[in-house]
Amino acid sequence: MSVSFQTNMDEFLPLRDVVFNTLRKAILTGELKPGERLMEIHLANQLGVSRTPIREAIRKLELEGLVIMIPRRGAEVAQITEKNLKDVLEVRRALDALCVELACDRITEEEKKKLQIACEEFEKATITGDATTIAEADVALHDIIVAATGNQRLVQLINNLSEQMYRYRFEYIKDENKHNHLVDEHRMIYESILRHDKEAAAKAAKLHIDNQEKSIIRQLRLEKEK
Repeated sequence: MSVSFQTNMDEFLPLRDVVFNTLRKAILTGELKPGERLMEIHLANQLGVSRTPIREAIRKLELEGLVIMIPRRGAEVAQITEKNLKDVLEVRRALDALCVELACDRITEEEKKKLQIACEEFEKATITGDATTIAEADVALHDIIVAATGNQRLVQLINNLSEQMYRYRFEYIKDENKHNHLVDEHRMIYESILRHDKEAAAKAAKLHIDNQEKSIIRQLRLEKEK
């Protein structure tokens, strides 16, 4: 295992949380790849910590479904499977459609401006070609729509799912051929919300998820063939 990530030391966070956040980000962005073994000694040496926070972080990552324990092998990064992908996106598809429908009714003028800026920032991010920058701009855009629903329980549900969603979204964003489609899809969603057109907004949101699912499944199958 050879990775280049480093801990981002935050003086306000306990060491175990810093280690957990570092490993989690490495998994979500693909720096630690599916199926890769997590060797406690190696990770402890690399991050300059003892094995205790590494062990605690791996335990928490297992609870999130990002790490699995294999008998006689230990911990390894969970695979991205078609079944897991479909399960997550099936729920996200329904929730995203609900979010844009509610946003059509409840979005404020200030939030409309924020959404417009977020669309523009996402388009700029795609020009950089940096997957992390693009993913962060994508999350920021969707967060504005979710907040516009004014439904705190829905916001909570989306936030709980978004961590798993990020991993799949990152796989999609790595495909540079899809960037123009993403820009167009975001614009369709934004313009539908501006018009308060619930039907068009829900249709655009579902299409956005459907296209991600098709693309990621294609990538997964290509990986299997290698």
